[in-house]
Amino acid sequence: MDRMLYVAMTGASQALEQQGQIANNLANASTTGFRAQLSAFRAAPLRTQDQLADGDTKVTRTYVVDSTPGSDFQPGAIQQTGNPLDVSLTGAGWLTVQTPDGGEAYTRAGNFSVNANGQLVSANGLPVIGAAGPIAVPQGADITISNDGTISALTPGDPPNTIATVDQLKLVNPDPKTMLRGDDGLFRQANGQPADADPTVLVAPGSVEGSNVNPINEMVAMIANSRQFDMQMKLLQTADTDDQTANAILTFTS
Repeated sequence: MDRMLYVAMTGASQALEQQGQIANNLANASTTGFRAQLSAFRAAPLRTQDQLADGDTKVTRTYVVDSTPGSDFQPGAIQQTGNPLDVSLTGAGWLTVQTPDGGEAYTRAGNFSVNANGQLVSANGLPVIGAAGPIAVPQGADITISNDGTISALTPGDPPNTIATVDQLKLVNPDPKTMLRGDDGLFRQANGQPADADPTVLVAPGSVEGSNVNPINEMVAMIANSRQFDMQMKLLQTADTDDQTANAILTFTS
């Protein structure tokens, strides 16, 4: 009976954990540049050291593990904003920001702004990295960003022919299989090394990329997962009832 309890318990706990991932996707359905988390159940057999006739080990029970295979890297819908500091990526690739520890992280959220120190920053206040580190722009200047990520500035009162190149966005395109999502929602390479700039990555100024979460699919998944959790809980109740019945029978016969 303990096997049934153990299997049902692991199934219920993993269904609950997967529900948290689905809820996180739904909560970020409107977050700029968000990449949906993918998750799936897998069976994990528990084996003993006993050898079977074919040389394999004996499986005593199988429990459930919620595996997260990664993220959905499909692009989200492009929204035109008209803001000269907003950019979206026209294909594969990532924008680069500087994390509080001085490292690099990657995002698809290109809703940038200029802070009080004249730095170009992301929506969560992280400095945007260019060819020479964090990007600084002249205070009060009119900023334009070209398709290759080149940032130009025109100081108020200066003639148009005096527009100056400030920096260029560091655009990267590492293999998605090497990208890991951090607790801060940003992506990093699995080896911890910064990615090289890729000149083939292009941006579309004046627009941002929305979340790629499909709310309808996530709601269906949430309902299905809730039913899966209820089924595991019923198995636990059935196992408990069977155990009490067996104890009653043993007590009566003794």
